[in-house]
Amino acid sequence: MRKLCAILDDYQDAARQMADWSRIEDRVELRTIRTPFASEDDVVAAIGDCEILVIMRERTPFPASLLARLPKLKLLVTSGMRNLAIDVAAAKARGIAVCGTDSFSEPPVEMTWALLLGIARHVVPESNALRANGPWQSGVGSDLAGRTLGLIGLGKIGARVARVARAFDMKLVAWSQNLTADTAHAADAVLAPNLESLLQQSDYVSIHVVLGDRTRGLLGDAQLRQMKPSAYLINTSRAAIVQRAALLRALQENWIAGAAMDVFETEPLPADDPLRKLPNVLATPHIGYVTQRNYGAYFEQAVEDIEAWLTGNVVRALT
Repeated sequence: MRKLCAILDDYQDAARQMADWSRIEDRVELRTIRTPFASEDDVVAAIGDCEILVIMRERTPFPASLLARLPKLKLLVTSGMRNLAIDVAAAKARGIAVCGTDSFSEPPVEMTWALLLGIARHVVPESNALRANGPWQSGVGSDLAGRTLGLIGLGKIGARVARVARAFDMKLVAWSQNLTADTAHAADAVLAPNLESLLQQSDYVSIHVVLGDRTRGLLGDAQLRQMKPSAYLINTSRAAIVQRAALLRALQENWIAGAAMDVFETEPLPADDPLRKLPNVLATPHIGYVTQRNYGAYFEQAVEDIEAWLTGNVVRALT
């Protein structure tokens, strides 16, 4: 009898196109679910009979409470090698193997620059005006050359963002809790003595730290008020690093010029969310990692993970 496997949150219906599932179809019966779940009850109803799950990033959380309601589940494969939405310890305690895949850092770097350039030059409103036969040139864009880009985090992604900034002749300042002057210097950036200093001097602030206990809610009212009224905030990391209520106030009351973001605390973003309507927001639906190269790696390696597990091996285990 073939084992049941569900591929969750395949919004673009891409999983079957991006990998060769025929290698395991004699042993695995596939089920693809494209729409997001509204509750744990919906998850259990849809996939409670499955032994294998392939999930995309953090689209559907798997806390201990949900795992306890999935007694048949034996293998959970996530895209990437980090997924904060999975209680890995609870899964292991229940005998569920949790495996991951490669995930490339270039796509979120490229998305960061798409958002930064898009909001700096008002690309969306100008394009919309052109399509609607509206005003020809309705705004004045912000420059990059000679301006300061503040990087909150200078790891793998932040360092790549810095490399592009140099091509635009931007000044670079960086800060994170563990960042050293030597690491900042290696990226041609100046180490800010603290977060407030970075915010005060930056024309653009881009977030590239991992969400954790020390970074959750890192930017609140006090921090956002330190930014220049002409400055822009770009977030392609995690929404919860910025306190939502503070961000809304900053945008609605024009403490800052605007924000460009690809991440939200609730995804998909509710239809009535004010972020959908604010004129100084450029928002995209968490597409920073959604590229052909990443999807190819996710789903090809998901097949490899399943194939290995079927033969009694566990590869790319999350710890």
